[in-house]
Amino acid sequence: MRAIWKGAVAFGLVNVPVRLYAATGEHSVALHQVHETDGGRIRYRKVCSIDGEEVPADQIVKGYETDDGQMVVLTDEDLEALPLSAGREIGVQGFVPETQVEPITLGRTYYLEPDAAAVKPYILLREALQSTERVALVTVALRQRESMAVLRVRGDVICLQTLLWPDEVRDADFGVLGTEVEIKDAERTMASSLVDSMAMDLDPSQFSDSYADALEAVIAEKVSTGEVVSAPAAEGGESGGEVVDLLSALQRSVEKARADRGETPKDEGGTKKKPGRRRAS
Repeated sequence: MRAIWKGAVAFGLVNVPVRLYAATGEHSVALHQVHETDGGRIRYRKVCSIDGEEVPADQIVKGYETDDGQMVVLTDEDLEALPLSAGREIGVQGFVPETQVEPITLGRTYYLEPDAAAVKPYILLREALQSTERVALVTVALRQRESMAVLRVRGDVICLQTLLWPDEVRDADFGVLGTEVEIKDAERTMASSLVDSMAMDLDPSQFSDSYADALEAVIAEKVSTGEVVSAPAAEGGESGGEVVDLLSALQRSVEKARADRGETPKDEGGTKKKPGRRRAS
């Protein structure tokens, strides 16, 4: 893993230098938009809505549109002057019971790795969180945004989980739920019995993404039968930074997925194996 942020956890007079790593990553089969007739990648140009001209990257800045349609242009200098850009501290505001953190407010999860010289205070903080059954409520600046977050323990690692701001959680205002209904005792008993009969321990490995597996099987079938195209470079020698040989790229992806699952490559003349999940970031 590669650290995406470096800073320090500050609680009381103690500073614990840490590195932040993304703890999760969603995987899917990466599909591109292509021209149906020749397989060429569809590219998008950044065009000004006023003059219709393509705008180079060094002339693109951020802007905020007001309610009356006015545009406030924010330069790089404007954004760099904000205090967030220099924030490198995970500031502990206090320690709250774990039960007070609603799951709906939880955002992204990151692992915190301490510097070699800060292992002791890191472990002390970890053990304090475990023994008190509390999480540290913190503020942190990540990805050009200030967030509330909590520090909690997972195994022997302290995790940082970002929190949504209160106004980012929508109210579930469904009038139909206020309808008065009569539920009989026998119905409550039967519903509870159904839940008990289907009780289980959580084991995500028992489940798989059947859609992705089926999609990869379709891709592998097209590769094995030669039903692929090699798109030429765009006119003028530009290919958007990438020249794609679909046949070899897909074949390498299938072989890597098989290897990741411990399957041996298909022998010449052998039967085709079902490809494994392709892990795309």
